[in-house]
Amino acid sequence: MPKIRRRDFLGGAAAAAVPSSVWRACAAPPTADAPKRLGRVRPDDPGWPKADSWRKLNEATGGNLITVRPLFAPCAADATGAACEDVLANMRNPFYLGDQPAGTEVSGWLDAWTPAPSVYAVKARNSADAAAAVKFARDNNLRLVIKGTGHSYQGTSSAPDSLLVWTRAMNRVTLHGNFVPQGCEDRIAPSPAVTAEAGAVSIDLYHAVTTEAGRYVQGGGCTDTGAAGLVQSGGFGSFSKGFGSAAAGLLEAEIVTADGAILTVNACTHADLFWAIKGGGGGSWGVLTKLTLRTHQLPEHFGAAWGTVRAKSEDAFKTLVARFVEFYVANLFNPNWGEQIAIAPDNTLEISMVCQGLDDAQAKRAWAPFFDWVRASAHGYTITDELGARAADSRHWWDVAGNPSMIPDNRAGAPPWRGWWSGDQRQVGAFLHGYDSLWLPAFLLNPEHRPALAGALFAASRFKKVTLHFNKGLAGAPPDVVTAARETATNPQVAYAFALAIIADGEAAAYPGEPHASIDVAAARKDAHAIDLATAELRKIAPSAGSYVSESNYFNPAWQHAFWGANYNRLYAIKQKYDPDGLFIVHHGVASEVWSPDGFTKL
Repeated sequence: MPKIRRRDFLGGAAAAAVPSSVWRACAAPPTADAPKRLGRVRPDDPGWPKADSWRKLNEATGGNLITVRPLFAPCAADATGAACEDVLANMRNPFYLGDQPAGTEVSGWLDAWTPAPSVYAVKARNSADAAAAVKFARDNNLRLVIKGTGHSYQGTSSAPDSLLVWTRAMNRVTLHGNFVPQGCEDRIAPSPAVTAEAGAVSIDLYHAVTTEAGRYVQGGGCTDTGAAGLVQSGGFGSFSKGFGSAAAGLLEAEIVTADGAILTVNACTHADLFWAIKGGGGGSWGVLTKLTLRTHQLPEHFGAAWGTVRAKSEDAFKTLVARFVEFYVANLFNPNWGEQIAIAPDNTLEISMVCQGLDDAQAKRAWAPFFDWVRASAHGYTITDELGARAADSRHWWDVAGNPSMIPDNRAGAPPWRGWWSGDQRQVGAFLHGYDSLWLPAFLLNPEHRPALAGALFAASRFKKVTLHFNKGLAGAPPDVVTAARETATNPQVAYAFALAIIADGEAAAYPGEPHASIDVAAARKDAHAIDLATAELRKIAPSAGSYVSESNYFNPAWQHAFWGANYNRLYAIKQKYDPDGLFIVHHGVASEVWSPDGFTKL
C-alpha cells in the first residue's frame, strides 16, 4: 500500500467571507451593563450541589463519578515525574487523548476557546449511568457537556464548571446479519448492520465490519472519530462519494433525552428526533449511547493516487489548476474517487486521493491522462513527489501492521487494530489559527463555469492553501446516496456540491499547562486573516455556500444557514419539543442563539 497523506495538517477550513474580526465581535459575551439574567450554577454559587449529593450520584453510577483534572496537571505537580512524562510521550497519540477525561483532539483555537476541564465527569458504562448524570444536571441546574473522544474542532465537549457525561468506556461493536429497527417490522426489510456504542471509534468499526467480516460501514476518514459525534455531524469518510454519509446510514439509535428518559429512536419511533440526530449537530439532542448503522457489500479493491507537482511560474500554475479541473470532470467526478487535492501558495498541486471499486489497472488508467500531460510538460513543471496510483485488496485497507501509512497505538493494552493515518498526525493536538469551509456547487463544473472555478482556486491559493475534499460533497454519487443524504438534517447543499473546500492552519500543540508551549499571537492572527482572504475569493463564485458543521468556522455569524440551511427551522422546533430548557447547549448548536457564549445564561 502506498504512503497516503490523507490530509496535510487539517486539509482546510469553514465558510464565510466576513472577516474574523467581525465574527469575534458578534461572538462577544454580554457587557457588564446588560441586565442580570438567571443562569446555571457554578462551584462558588450557593446552589452548587453539596458533597452528599455528589456522593449519591457516584453511588447511582457504580462509583464512576470522577474528578477531572487538566490534561497537563501532572506536569504542574511534578515536571520531572513519571505522570508528566507519560503525558508528554503520548500527547501526539489521538487515542491517548480520547482516553483522558480532559483530553481534546486540538489544543484550542485562537480567540475562540481553550481546553478547560469539567469539575466532575460520569464515566458512563451504560445508558443508565448517562441517564443518572442527565437527571442530576437537570435537577441541580448544572452546565452539562458530553464527550466521547473529544474530536471536536469547536471545543463542544470542553466547558469549565460543568458536569461531563463521558461515553468513551462504552465501545462495544456488534454485527447483525438481518437487523430490523424496533417497531419497523412491517415497514423496513431486514439488512446487515453494525451496532456501536457511543465511545467506539471509526477504526473499531472498520476492523469489525471490513477486516473481520468483509463488509463496509461508513465511518470517518480520521480513524479516531467517535461513532456518536460522527453521525450527529453528518459523517463523511474517504469513500462517502460511493456510500454516502454516516448519518444517512443510521438505522436506529439509543439516546438519553433532557428528561432523563432512555429512548430508542428510528424511522418508526420518535422519527422526528431520529431525523434530528442524523446531522443536526453533536451535543444538542441528548446523550447518544448506541447507534446501529447499515453495512454495505465490500468492493474488492480500495486504492489511492498521490504525488505533488510544482509549477515554475504563476502562469504555469494557473494552467495546471485549470487542467486539473478539466481532468477531474472527465475522469474523477463519479462514485469511485474521493479525498482531496491541495492547491498551495508555493504553486504546488498536491494529490492525496482514494478510490473504491477500481482494480489496479483501472486506477492507473484513470490518472494516466493527467500524469502523462504533467510529465510531458517538464518546461513548466517539476514533480517534487512522484506521481502514482494503485489499488489493492480492500479488506486490508485498515491493517496497521506492516502499513507505512498507519501509525500504531503501541500503548500497553491498546487493541492491536488501532492506528491512525500518518497524514493526520499534524492535526493531533494542533492549536488552530483559523478554519473555514464551504460546499462548492456542482454547476461550477459546467463548461461555462470552469474558468471561473479555476480562477477562484488560483486567487484563493495566493493567500492560503486550499484543499478540495471531493468525498464531502455528494454530487456525482449514485442516486440512492444523494436521496438518502436529502433525508438527513445535514444542509441540503451537500447533495448538490461536488466538494467541500477547506482552508485552515495552525501550529503545534499548545495545551494549557504544557511545558514550553507558546503562541506568537500576532503571527497567528495574521495567519487567520489570510484564511479569511482565501475564503473570500471562493465566496465570489459561491456566495451562498453552506459549511460542514464539524469542519467550520467558530466565528461564522450565519451559522444556522451555513450548517443546516432550510432544515434549521425544523431542527429548532424539534429542539423545543425534546429539550425546551436547553440542557444540551453547545457553541453554534441548534437553539444556542438564546444562550450566552459560555452556555450558562439564557438570554
